[in-house]
Amino acid sequence: TRPSPGGGAAPAPGWKLLLALICLSLSLLLWFNGLLDSLRRPSVADALSLRQLELTALAAEVVPDPLRISLFGEDPRAALARELQRREGADAGSPMPLVQRLELALLERGGRPELMADRLRQLEQQVEAPRRPLLQALLRGERLDGELQRLLLSPWQPSPMLSQLVCEQLGSGAAACPASRSGGRLLLQLAVVDVLPLPLLLLGGGLLLRQLWLLRQRRLPPAPPLIGPPLGLVDVTLLIAGGFVLLGEVVVPPLLQARLPALLAGLSLAGSLQQGLQVLLLYLGLMAAPLLILALMLGATTEPPPPGGWLQWRWRPPLLALQRALAGVLMVLPAVALCGWLIERLWHNPGGSNPLLDLVLTSSDPWALLCYGFTATLLAPLFEETLFRGVLLPVLAQRWGPRLAVLASAAVFALAHLSLSEFAPLLVLGIGLGTLRWRSGRLGASVLMHALWNGFTLLNLLVLAY
Repeated sequence: TRPSPGGGAAPAPGWKLLLALICLSLSLLLWFNGLLDSLRRPSVADALSLRQLELTALAAEVVPDPLRISLFGEDPRAALARELQRREGADAGSPMPLVQRLELALLERGGRPELMADRLRQLEQQVEAPRRPLLQALLRGERLDGELQRLLLSPWQPSPMLSQLVCEQLGSGAAACPASRSGGRLLLQLAVVDVLPLPLLLLGGGLLLRQLWLLRQRRLPPAPPLIGPPLGLVDVTLLIAGGFVLLGEVVVPPLLQARLPALLAGLSLAGSLQQGLQVLLLYLGLMAAPLLILALMLGATTEPPPPGGWLQWRWRPPLLALQRALAGVLMVLPAVALCGWLIERLWHNPGGSNPLLDLVLTSSDPWALLCYGFTATLLAPLFEETLFRGVLLPVLAQRWGPRLAVLASAAVFALAHLSLSEFAPLLVLGIGLGTLRWRSGRLGASVLMHALWNGFTLLNLLVLAY
């Protein structure tokens, strides 16, 4: 039904109700299958934890001995080797990547050189021809200059840790290796990843506790009226289930994927940049159908829009919107971190991360990274906030009240990401975004908060990747 100007409810036509029920049923089935399928997808959390161990081991190389043990423990490299050995033993059905196997072989060279040689010979039999010269040079124990080392490493697409280990094995001394040349950058990276989150968590926890105390004392300023489009539940179901899920996620992507590779191949771009552009264009295609349906729905209404429009963007003053968005990010940070910590402790190998995170972590093309960043920090916040906080939240609030509407819209937002292991953290993030939309009366503040959250996530990935 759609709210009528007089406050009643005009019943939706029978065909529209039937279409909405069909779309909803198909969408729920697709989401259920997508959540189950997420259990089989790799999780970027494992890659992040490994990169963090590698960063710690590299940074330890540039710290004087008296401080090294107190800051990094007895032997960070041994901890990294143990983690790689654990993964090697745990992934019998899915062999460990060749790059990690080479890294493990070089980490074991100090205590068991014969084991390193055996691993290198096994790898030599399994890798393609362009990767073999590096293994042969390592087996011979040659001394090579830096340029030749980089040439041999190039087919492996090495991590910084692998470049360091190869340099130590083939180079003329530790001073010429990456860790010694980039000591300051490594320590800065480690500070961003390990040290900076702590004060942010404490600040966010303090802000959250203060907000909850003000709420308990009933000292929070009253929320403005939650204004939204003049749509009913049937309209919103058609928009999200029909437009977003069925058209945006099911129909449009195959049509684009059948044509985009040939189109981009004709531009003579690098493979990684083609992949970045493909991600960006696919997301634009996903956005097109639901946004067009929303525009048609709003265009068909006879009610005059309220001041600020149906979606209540209200970007001005921009500094106030940014201030509220940053406070929102800080307040949800400890709750999301707690959810992630509990999942990590209670659920071994949950899988199901957003594939875009892995693309960012493994890409080395700055233009491809720009495409991923544009998609994650601009397109996704604008589109998702329009759908879930601009339309769904206020429509639900007209019937269920703002608190239940915030929770329900956050649950739909979390489900839409099709990751069972990330459902709880995304639910918390959605509650924070919905609360900001409700309490501020500004959709623009929610978009900025979403963009800041995605931007901080990308920054953390880039720091670990480079």
